[in-house]
Amino acid sequence: MGRPMATNYITREGAVKLQKELADLRSSQRPKIVQEVADAAAQGDRSENAEYIYGKKKLREIDRRIHFLTKRLESAHVVDPKERPEGERERVFFGATVEVEDEDGARSTYQIVGEDEIDLRRGRISYRSPLGAVLLKKREGDVVVLKKPSGEVELSVITIRYE
Repeated sequence: MGRPMATNYITREGAVKLQKELADLRSSQRPKIVQEVADAAAQGDRSENAEYIYGKKKLREIDRRIHFLTKRLESAHVVDPKERPEGERERVFFGATVEVEDEDGARSTYQIVGEDEIDLRRGRISYRSPLGAVLLKKREGDVVVLKKPSGEVELSVITIRYE
């Protein structure tokens, strides 16, 4: 028996993005590669046919990604941050956008999202990441200690919002 999968929390925006990627793979990319493989196969000897070999490899990659996305979406628990109960809006939970300030006064903003939505350039971090985990359930004004390889950093929670 396999181990039970942990809940796959995801925002509605993240789920839509995965669904769009899956639909594109199924309806556009896969049929195109299938046609390229069929065309290459029609050229004869497949053992030395680079287009055929590459096409089959690309098809396996697409099928693997389709399988992965299907499983992730099946196990997804969609959370809409805007639907957070009023009494929980002053604490950091999944979907929160949190502004923090470090010891030097530098401010950063992060949104706590699922593992499939991580985008560091946009400040989207997983709730399972070291920073995401340490921020969970904190309130404005709380100070957290983030352990980094270079040492510990104190961060003050400045604002929490749900968008």
